[in-house]
Amino acid sequence: MGLFSSVSHFFFDAGILSWDVLLTLLNLVRRKRRIGHVTPEGHPGYGGHWPEFRPPQEGDSRCSCPALNAMANHGILSRSGRNISFVELNCQIRATYNFGSSFCSYVPHYAARMLSRSYAKDTFDLEELDLHNGIEHDASLFRLDTALESNQSKKHIPFIEELLAASTGKDKTGRDILTRKDLSRILGKRRAVARAVNNEFSLSLFHKIFGSSNSSTLLTIFGGRVEDLRSIVLHERIPDGWESRVRQPYGLTMTNFNKTVLAVEFGVREKDWAEAAQEAARQSATST
Repeated sequence: MGLFSSVSHFFFDAGILSWDVLLTLLNLVRRKRRIGHVTPEGHPGYGGHWPEFRPPQEGDSRCSCPALNAMANHGILSRSGRNISFVELNCQIRATYNFGSSFCSYVPHYAARMLSRSYAKDTFDLEELDLHNGIEHDASLFRLDTALESNQSKKHIPFIEELLAASTGKDKTGRDILTRKDLSRILGKRRAVARAVNNEFSLSLFHKIFGSSNSSTLLTIFGGRVEDLRSIVLHERIPDGWESRVRQPYGLTMTNFNKTVLAVEFGVREKDWAEAAQEAARQSATST
């Protein structure tokens, strides 16, 4: 059974990658979606009109991903964050954020494998996605490491404020935006400091890439716009009038996304933050 599953996963992944390349090529020859019409008609958020925002209540399930939590807070996913089907997650992420269909298929399938569930039949609670070193990883931009805070749905406000304040870019209208260099710089600091203060710190190459992937979503789907990101990552609320900054007709493909991911990851320089890491380690030792 194990061998069969491995072979099945191999062919599935190969098929997804082939599909993704095809969608990438089709995006080159098709017109972009019109501004104001990126979210599909009939889906929550069409025309920038998002369902009512309600913060989570006692007993609701949330995870370390602000974008998924925001979908639950607006009722696009179950407001409780519980009993969500992997198939539903695929469809709703695609329509809400305009990720490519290949992307939206791969991620829930990966999550189902991680949780040893059936993609087609089973459900999950958002908090279950925070299996440590599954998708969730140390050196997050938004949260303390699991060894320091077991509830990964709990935001660490100083990290978020530091991230948003690190923006150096401006868009055409003069609004503050985060750039690739900004994200590489702050990721370098987070990794260096987390390594210094967390005795259980771990970050494989896979999870480094995953961390850069999460960061790159801020640049692609959200266009790096600090005002929008403050609402999403701090309040886990989709701003009124917002739509995905990705206007390609077949959405953001993994092929295009990985260009940003690799640019961010290759720009990370932990060694530039050696002094900050040493100071954080001293403060941590003093507080304990």
